Amino acid sequence: MSNKNDFTLAFTGNPNCGKSSLFNLLTGAKQQIGNWPGVTVERVEGRYQYNNQSYNIVDLPGIYSLSPNSEDEQVSRDYILSGKADLIVNILDSSNLSRNMYLTAQLIEMRVPVVVVLNMMDLAESSGLSIDIDHLSAHLKCPVIGVSAVNQNDISRLKDFLKTNSEEHPVSTVELKYPNEIEDLISNWKILLESKAQELNLDSRWMTLRLIEEDPWVTSAIYNAAILTKEEIELELEHVKKILNETPDMIIADYVYGAVNGISREVVKRIRKVKPLNDIVDSVVMHPILGIPIFFAVMMLVFFVTIEIGSIFVGWFDTFAEMIFVDGVSSLLSSVGAPEIISYFIADGIGAGIQMVISFIPFVFFMFLMLSLLEDSGYMARAAFVMDRFMGKLGLPGKAFVPMIVGFGCTVPAILSTRTLDNRRDRMITIFMVPMMSCGARLPVYALFAAAFFPTKTGLIVFSLYMTGILVAVLSGLLIKVTLFRGEPSHLIMELPRYHIPRAKHILLHTWARVKDFIKKAGQVIIIAVFIMSIFSSLSLSGGFDPDNTAESILAALGRFMTPLFTSIGITDENWPATVGLFTGIFAKESVVGTLNALYSQLESIGPASEASTGLLILRSKFTPAAAYAYLLFILLYMPCVAAVSAVMREISISFGLLQALYLTVVAWIISTLFYQIVEGHNPVYISIAAALTALIILIFKVAARLVPVDHIDHIDHIDHIDLK
Repeated sequence: MSNKNDFTLAFTGNPNCGKSSLFNLLTGAKQQIGNWPGVTVERVEGRYQYNNQSYNIVDLPGIYSLSPNSEDEQVSRDYILSGKADLIVNILDSSNLSRNMYLTAQLIEMRVPVVVVLNMMDLAESSGLSIDIDHLSAHLKCPVIGVSAVNQNDISRLKDFLKTNSEEHPVSTVELKYPNEIEDLISNWKILLESKAQELNLDSRWMTLRLIEEDPWVTSAIYNAAILTKEEIELELEHVKKILNETPDMIIADYVYGAVNGISREVVKRIRKVKPLNDIVDSVVMHPILGIPIFFAVMMLVFFVTIEIGSIFVGWFDTFAEMIFVDGVSSLLSSVGAPEIISYFIADGIGAGIQMVISFIPFVFFMFLMLSLLEDSGYMARAAFVMDRFMGKLGLPGKAFVPMIVGFGCTVPAILSTRTLDNRRDRMITIFMVPMMSCGARLPVYALFAAAFFPTKTGLIVFSLYMTGILVAVLSGLLIKVTLFRGEPSHLIMELPRYHIPRAKHILLHTWARVKDFIKKAGQVIIIAVFIMSIFSSLSLSGGFDPDNTAESILAALGRFMTPLFTSIGITDENWPATVGLFTGIFAKESVVGTLNALYSQLESIGPASEASTGLLILRSKFTPAAAYAYLLFILLYMPCVAAVSAVMREISISFGLLQALYLTVVAWIISTLFYQIVEGHNPVYISIAAALTALIILIFKVAARLVPVDHIDHIDHIDHIDLK
């Protein structure tokens, strides 16, 4: 337990109950975002001071029950059972009391210190509802308070409420009653489980109920302790099922719902009828015909704000960062007499890496700002519903479409936005597909080559690339759906939250917390990668240091060495700068243009004044139109930038990020090779190799599917790794 001046509170509640809003109001910017051990569920913590005491709040994921059928439910139950929190704060939506109280009943049965906070009391009143808080507290036998997050006085009352109960640790003594057959079984098994329950610091009645429900972790613990055999448990449960004509777990759930509905009827009164505004708006935004175009219009707005508005600030951020961390650091080191090589590696290596991270901040900020606006307003749930049927064909829920749209702007925030998906399987499939959505950073490369080779069909060429990316993403999604990620997508069973006027403070805090998380996590990888890049681009094979002669650098030598691998897509040995451009594109896709310009300028001795007028001519001399389009296909599909790869590693795992990068690069080689060879090269050997690689990819996925159990992706060892003592 915490010291008397340092309390830990765990916030839990249903999705859309206003839990995060209260969390943000209490903690402000003093928040930390991470992941719970072993899963990709976000761990959000914050702190606040009140009356010379410190309070640490753990904002648990929004859940409907504590049955561990998802990562969110598992994380919440594990933490509550761990005893690390001094007080469990159960937050309820006052306007949907009966549904929210199912979780309350489960918390009470766990015999943990719990209080109830009725949030959004203002919305309940505007809906014509009156709630008798004292009567509810008497039924639940635990402290209850009613608040509204928009009322500052209520926040002060809430702090007093939490202070009092953190010190008192109230544990409800309410005991829900079940049919006699189940109560008899509880009485018999409870005695047998008493010792094990004490060992795990659990309530014996709660543990017995979970055994009757055949909870996997509790059942496993009983088997391992040899308290009851599998046959004994199955025999008793089958006996109950025959008498009650229903499985025990369904009987228990039904009685819990009956109890909370009964309490709700007693404490909630409707004092007037009000036609909800939600129904009026939903009749339009969720219309079978109008819903989809409205969704696309909203997503286009998100795309526009993220890319167009974000781009306005990118230049400022980039220039500022360059002035401070590159030019400023370089000048400072020169003034103190630092060696040129040291100055270059620090300023153009580490400093340039910091510059790249900072340049991404506008895109990340505006993306999460827009997503927070949609979520806080209540529209995000509607968008998921509208797109659910189409995405279901790819084995994904409707809300997986949002990261896909975001991916057309920038892959990094698109990957981060998959956190809105409910389970690991859906996140992994979506993240696997997102990099194939052509990001905005590739657009300068498309524009350059289209202007050089297809000046009268620029729009058509760029559109064809975007459509190719979508097609490959769909085919890849179908491949992994029927192999590695077999099974059904998570069902879209969700409540539609009330529409809200977005709250500026809540949205800005939510957005800033995620921007900080990006800077902290993805930034480390980017800075290291750019630093390594600066080393290879400034050192020659002879060991000399010459950052202005990139053509003779180790990176250029690597480009010459690797160029034969790209002969199949029309890159000749003399055009090795194109290969180097692919390497630099790993760090930032837009850098491909700068790399080609720098290397071609050095090789052709182009002066600054003539670069603009002759650049396209030199490009035409290095590529044929077919080779140019094949090169663009490779740019479209090969591994994303290091920022995106680091985001994948952060969200899923290092191995997943590396395997995805390898898959995308091989697929890019296959498609670009097939295009060039069919259109111009006509080399049967390359066509055969591309076809063989395609078959090999499919074979590898099928073999992997046989080796990986169907439920492996979502399977996580339960509380075995959590210390409950």
